[in-house]
Amino acid sequence: MSNTNPRPQTSPIELNDRTFVSEVSKEGVMVVDFWAPWCGPCRFVSPIVEELARDYAGKARFGKVNVDENPVVSSRFDIRSIPTIMFFKNGKPVDMQIGAVPRQMLEAKLRRLLN
Repeated sequence: MSNTNPRPQTSPIELNDRTFVSEVSKEGVMVVDFWAPWCGPCRFVSPIVEELARDYAGKARFGKVNVDENPVVSSRFDIRSIPTIMFFKNGKPVDMQIGAVPRQMLEAKLRRLLN
């Protein structure tokens, strides 16, 4: 008998202007990291997002948007500073964190959405 349940996502998926809406609009909580390769603070936040994706696999989904390559999504959410972490619930933006912050701050926002 085959297992029809997909394995939980354990790392952020790359989102782009074409795939963003379909991924974010799914039911549940999704955390999206808006970043760019040249951004120093983004290199601090990226491993935190990776850890949270592993720790909350099956409870929340995680994605990353390279703002340089995806101007449509970035402009839609008025992303002017990076890193910016946006929290979505059932397809709607519900919280945001701008700048490099400790894991505890991001995790607290995530836990509030999951409870």
